[in-house]
Amino acid sequence: MISEYLTKDNIILGAEVADWKEAIKKSGSILEANDLIEAEYIDAMIEMVKDKGAYIVITPGLALPHARPEKGAKENGLSLLTLKEPVNFGHSKNDPVKVVISFCAADDSSHTQMLSELAEFLKDKKNVNYIKEVDSKKELLAYFKSYDEGGESNEDSNSMRSRSGQ
Repeated sequence: MISEYLTKDNIILGAEVADWKEAIKKSGSILEANDLIEAEYIDAMIEMVKDKGAYIVITPGLALPHARPEKGAKENGLSLLTLKEPVNFGHSKNDPVKVVISFCAADDSSHTQMLSELAEFLKDKKNVNYIKEVDSKKELLAYFKSYDEGGESNEDSNSMRSRSGQ
């Protein structure tokens, strides 16, 4: 469930960063502050982009930085960072990035459910657009909870959707 991984402690909205490296550092620092990774994991996420390119920019405006478990992941986890001003990661089609969702996995297999739930959530463009536009952590958390409960049937989600232009 998305709301189990993305809590008020794992989200920063409207961050200001100079470039993609700083965006990864900031999103990684959320994981580190929640004791999900060691500090070297952040450097490993940056190295992955340097070595393999901007493949982590999986959809327009959204990057999913990560590294190998042995690079300092302690537990499975996610962090969500939205940027005040989007930055380029070097992807030919999906730049600039406004949302950075970093993830860590303690081993190669245990993160499968977390990532499949995240992928299911992110494949709906209205969910991605909502994250890009929301400016309230409380509303975002309510949106995740509503999604986890099977949809947006409650009044709060409907009003949030109308405020975000969805």
